[in-house]
Amino acid sequence: MAEIISARVIVTCPDRNFVTLKIETADGVTGIGDATLNGRELAVASYLEDHVIPCLIGRDAHRIEDIWQYLYKGAYWRRGPVTMCAIAAVDMALWDIKAKLAGLPLYQLLGGASRDGCMVYGHANGATIEETIEEAVRHVEEGYKAVRLQAGVPGLKSTYGVAKPGQRYEPADGALPTESLWSTEKYLRSVAPLFEKAREVLGWDVHLLHDVHHRLTPIEAARLGKELEPYRLFWMEDATPSENQAGFRLIREKTTTPLAVGEIFNTIWDTKQLIEEQLIDYVRATVVHAGGITHLRRIAAFADLYQVRTGCHGATDLSPVCMAAALHFGLSVPNFGIQELMPHTAKTDAVFPHAYSFKDGMMHPGDAPGLGVEIDEERAAKYEYKRAYLPVARLEDGTLSNW
Repeated sequence: MAEIISARVIVTCPDRNFVTLKIETADGVTGIGDATLNGRELAVASYLEDHVIPCLIGRDAHRIEDIWQYLYKGAYWRRGPVTMCAIAAVDMALWDIKAKLAGLPLYQLLGGASRDGCMVYGHANGATIEETIEEAVRHVEEGYKAVRLQAGVPGLKSTYGVAKPGQRYEPADGALPTESLWSTEKYLRSVAPLFEKAREVLGWDVHLLHDVHHRLTPIEAARLGKELEPYRLFWMEDATPSENQAGFRLIREKTTTPLAVGEIFNTIWDTKQLIEEQLIDYVRATVVHAGGITHLRRIAAFADLYQVRTGCHGATDLSPVCMAAALHFGLSVPNFGIQELMPHTAKTDAVFPHAYSFKDGMMHPGDAPGLGVEIDEERAAKYEYKRAYLPVARLEDGTLSNW
């Protein structure tokens, strides 16, 4: 038995907010898990401190499955992003402990490596098509084999997914939600020219991706997918809000552009119809938002039955702890597709020293025991929490947009 004797929440903000759970066993082994929910971080911190941690003390850290079921079924109020992020943090920390006690990198306990590394895609964005293409070229020169392209929309002052001039891209940008204007018509006119230019400059040996950020209706998304078919996208992401999963039928009927969705999914139930009816090609659920490694493996196994591959969200709103967990998961599952990569800042990397690495367009979690990530608590204490919200978009007439 590896008795849990303590668990505590660490909130830090090395350029952005992160919530980390640290669990310790009686024999002095510790494990950490990511509990970050962008824009609602303290809700998860409270859920852990007030409702979850008291239930962990005295339990056997080896009983990962039983603890997962206890926290999910025992709460009565199931699912939801706050609950599932809290469960995910516990799950990651317990897997970290188990692998450390075994003296193995976590992926070895998940069945071993199914590939040599995890292909990742980087973000190329700019105010104009030309700036975006320049960024894409830079990524390719750095070794990326896949690049997501996002460009500013002519006629709009700002575009979600595009960094402000001279700044790193960070979607949570204000102590209160900032508001921007959105035009579907202007956006739809701008996307195909971006990818036409990208293929002209980058050729056909680079995978190209695009994120719609849920902002289209199914018929609008179908039209965009059809217009992008000549450019052979790796995927078109979050084409329409996924609450109505049947909406993807219309998109699927009209275009052969591959579809990806799921970074805001919390459970396997969010994926059920989309996967069973083969309405998507990639499921983007994350380790932290979808209940941890234990639950994400179930989603991957279910998806594998229908030839749907994984493509985990990997923006900077997930800490290096989650990135490491995603890489161990991605290295081991048979139906891995691709992993998103937005590099963290130097401050974040210093707070979370890690064993994972990037080379030739792929990442590897490393062979350190456990997740291969730790938290420097002395450094973390220097960076206090700063409230930050994701922006809100309205149509040009003031109506809240689909997203």
